[in-house]
Parts: sequence; structure tokens; C-alpha cells
Amino acid sequence: MSKAFDATARGLRTFVSDVADGFFEITHNGFALVGLAIVFAALALVARPDLRKTGEEQLMGWLQSRKPAPEPTDLEPTAIERTTAASPDELPKQQAAVAYWLSKKYRVAAEPLSVLVSEAYQIGKRTKLDPTLILAIMAIESSFNPFAQSHVGAQGLMQVMTRVHGDKYESAGGTLTAFDPVTNMRVGVKVLQECIARAGSLEGGLRYYVGAANLDDDGGYAAKVLAEHERLRQVAAGRAPSTMVVPPPTTARAQPIPVVAPAKPAGEEPATGSEPAKVALLSAVS
Repeated sequence: MSKAFDATARGLRTFVSDVADGFFEITHNGFALVGLAIVFAALALVARPDLRKTGEEQLMGWLQSRKPAPEPTDLEPTAIERTTAASPDELPKQQAAVAYWLSKKYRVAAEPLSVLVSEAYQIGKRTKLDPTLILAIMAIESSFNPFAQSHVGAQGLMQVMTRVHGDKYESAGGTLTAFDPVTNMRVGVKVLQECIARAGSLEGGLRYYVGAANLDDDGGYAAKVLAEHERLRQVAAGRAPSTMVVPPPTTARAQPIPVVAPAKPAGEEPATGSEPAKVALLSAVS
């Protein structure tokens, strides 16, 4: 009985040993095959960059497909790239003073104003226009609301007549960029330059800009802009702004050149009120 049991035990040990040897042999050979496959794949990728690129794209696509769907309120890490804001402390002292003063007066955050002030100074340097004049026009036109729109269709920070000056927005991507603050400012300055050049004076140019060149009265627009311009110049110079008001221009100072307003659609009532209706500013100027 004991001999039979020993024989059975030896047989089991032999069987287990053979199975283990066979498994080890298979595993060893399998790892060897996997290693060879990896070597060949690496050589192929080195020799064929196009295959490597395709493989990377497929791997990234697979990884992206495995990512969970984003929540509707998830924020984008690249949002800062399209944000019109900067720290006013990074501006030169003169520009920072202007940004803080405008922020307090018009109740607008200093951070977006910092971008507008910096851009105004850069544009002013290139165009030989006083940057505080550009900022004064924005202040009077929209109170620094980049989404403002008048009843006659003037839009954005500088209240440019988009339907008249739409061609000026083409290089930026179209007329919807009228609501991009920096783009609107650049187009507005182009229009202002054309207005001043055609009128021959700053006061006359402002009358053109507001669409009152063919009217007897600009509603005090030029006087408001020039008064705000003077206050901003004082702030930029480090002085407290005075309450002085620049008198409106007389016909002896600037002779407005008539501008013919576009024909109104049938049935449209003429604009009423004290604010002069904007016309097709310089539509004939290239």
C-alpha cells in the first residue's frame, strides 16, 4: 500500500514538474517573441517617420476618446488668451494714472481699461494722434462699454458705423469683430484720421465723426470730447483734472463740409431728439 502511494506521489511530482517546465518554456519563448516584435516595431518607426506620426495620432485619438465628457461649466485653460485684461500695475506710471482715473469715473474695472489705455498709447505713437484724445472719444461715445449700440447702428467702444465701414473689419475677420474692444478702437482711429484729414481740423473732424458735418449743430459733441481730452491730459501729466469746459467750435474755427446722408428706406421716420443722427461718414473716402 505504501509503495503504491509513493509511486503515485512520484508520478504527481513528475507531472507537476513537466507542466511547470512547459509553462516556463512557453512563457520564455513568448517574452522573446514580444521583445523581438518591439525591436522590429521600433526599427520600423525610426525608419518611417510617417508611420510614427500616424501611430501617435491614433494613440492620442484613442486616449481622447477614453476621457470622460467635460462638464458644461468646465473652464478652458486657454481662456486667458482671449481675455482683454491686464494688471494696471504693469503699465508705465503715466498710463496707469489714466487707467485708474477712468476706472473710477466710469465705474469700469481697471484691468480691461489697462489694455485699452496701453493700446491707445501704441496707436497714438504710430498715428501721431494724442492717445488721450482717443480715450476721450471712447469715453464720450460709449463710456467704455464694448457692446454699446446706438439707435442708428453705431457699435462698440468708439461707436463706429459698422454698416458704413464694414470693409475696415474684413482683415480682422468680419463685422462681428466690431465688438472686440481692440479691433473697434483701431477701426475707430482709422475713421477719425479720415474725418480730420477731410475736415482739415480736429474740431471739424469730430463733427464728421459724430455725423454732424452737414448739420448746424453737433449737440455739443466736439466740446464734450475736447473737455474730456483736456482732463485726461492733466491726469497723464500728474495733475488733478480741472472742471474747465472747452467751448464749442465756431464756424470761424472750422468750416464743416457737407456730407450727404444715405437715403432712408421707405416708411422710415426721421430720427428725432437732441442727439445728431450719425450719417455715412466718409463713405466716399477710400
